[in-house]
Amino acid sequence: MPSSSTHPDLLTIGLAQIAPVWLNRARTLEKIVDYIGRAARQDCRLVVFGEALLPGYPFWLELTDGARFNSAVQKDIHAHYVAQAVQIEAGDLDAVRAAAAEHGIAVILGCIERPLDRGGYSIYCSCVYIGPDGAIGSVHRKLMPTYEERLTWAPGDGHGLRVNRLDGYTVGALNCFENWMPLPRAALYAQGEDLHVALWPGNLRNTEDITRFIAKEGRGFSVAVSALMRRADFPADTPHLDLILAQCPEVLANGGSCIAAPDGEWLIPPAVGEECLLVATLDRKEVRRERQNMDQAGHYTRPDVTRLVVDRRRQGLASFED
Repeated sequence: MPSSSTHPDLLTIGLAQIAPVWLNRARTLEKIVDYIGRAARQDCRLVVFGEALLPGYPFWLELTDGARFNSAVQKDIHAHYVAQAVQIEAGDLDAVRAAAAEHGIAVILGCIERPLDRGGYSIYCSCVYIGPDGAIGSVHRKLMPTYEERLTWAPGDGHGLRVNRLDGYTVGALNCFENWMPLPRAALYAQGEDLHVALWPGNLRNTEDITRFIAKEGRGFSVAVSALMRRADFPADTPHLDLILAQCPEVLANGGSCIAAPDGEWLIPPAVGEECLLVATLDRKEVRRERQNMDQAGHYTRPDVTRLVVDRRRQGLASFED
């Protein structure tokens, strides 16, 4: 079989199902860079990582009475979380960008972003696309944090509802429950998406149904990439660790990373309970076959009847005229 480097329809991708070194940006970055290298050595052209992996998902909220107002405990943990978040403008992703460029591999990474354009203190659940040249192609901030996530993450905007071209593929990505939102999915379909990446914090219950559903709906490849999180993954220097562990189960996120083909059948069924790098080669011929009877952005649309309007302006508090 031809390799993805010699055949325009083929694309080899890797799903890095790993646990963070929780709320430790530097050590988690080391692990991410290592897995980028591992994926490159298996001839991957794209490697994807789970939601909020860098520096980790806010698991403490449901374990420590996260909704208690003006709590010193919640302020302490949140302050630590903000300090370990990613500030792209300060170069916090430079090591990932350098690894992507060194290996000629694209990266999709879930991170907690602390952007200067919103003051530098509020944090966002962001999905970052880095091209094989190391350049950042898009940064999508999660439109609506889910349930208790709203206690620590701010809501994003439509600026990152963009696709990125990778060889012959058009790649889009959404964070977690955004993948259940029909209009953001439609925004990506409208731009020609044929490879959809769903980032999750973990757990089979999140990935086993929707991955195949999106493949069938969009008639493209559907990827779900999840992180892992176990009781043992909390570092000893975590603020209020004793309180977090008091009601903590052995496993908080068990993975569930998988790939569905454009007909909805499993290319890689969900992987549960272990750190791993899942690798598959996609064939775009399968997209063309399934688009024969439905194409969400083409012959099966009626823009004269229903259309979607997307505001992709980056939102901010003020507009200055000097």
